[in-house]
Amino acid sequence: MAFAPINKQMDIIKRGTIDLLPEDELVKKLELSIKNNKPLIIKQGFDPTAPDIHLGHTVGIRKLRQFQELGHQVVVIIGDYTAMVGDPSEKNSTRPRLTHEEVMINAQTYKEQFFKILDPVKTKIRYNGNWFSKLNFSQIMELAASLLEDVNDQEIVA
Repeated sequence: MAFAPINKQMDIIKRGTIDLLPEDELVKKLELSIKNNKPLIIKQGFDPTAPDIHLGHTVGIRKLRQFQELGHQVVVIIGDYTAMVGDPSEKNSTRPRLTHEEVMINAQTYKEQFFKILDPVKTKIRYNGNWFSKLNFSQIMELAASLLEDVNDQEIVA
C-alpha cells in the first residue's frame, strides 16, 4: 500500500484539533510507517455503560475514520470488563453496577453506531475483559500503581 506523504497525513490528522501531543512522536511513527510500508495501529477504548454513544465519542470515532482513510489499522477496544463498574457521569450518586449481560447488550449497540462512521472491514474489535478478567487483585493493584507512576513522571502543561 502506498501511503500519502507525511505532510498530507498530518494535515488531515490535525484537522479539527487544537493540540496534537506529542506531535513529533506521531511524525516519527508516520515516517516509519511509510518507510516500512506498514500501517500504524490506532486504538481507542469505549466503556458501554449506556446503550448509546454520545457526541463526545463521535469526535474520536471521526478521527479514527481519518486514520482508516489514510490506510492505517483501527482497533476499537470495548470495555466490557471496565464498564461493569458503572457510569461515573452522575457525580452525586453511587455508580450503579452493570451485569456483563447488560454491558454486552450496550456493546452491540455501540458497534452498530461505530460502523455508521467507521469502515467495518478496516476495524478490529477487541474486548478488555479478554485480559482484565484474568488478573487477580494483586495484579490489578500493580497495574494501577504503575499507571500512577507514569502520570506522576509526566510534565503536565495547561
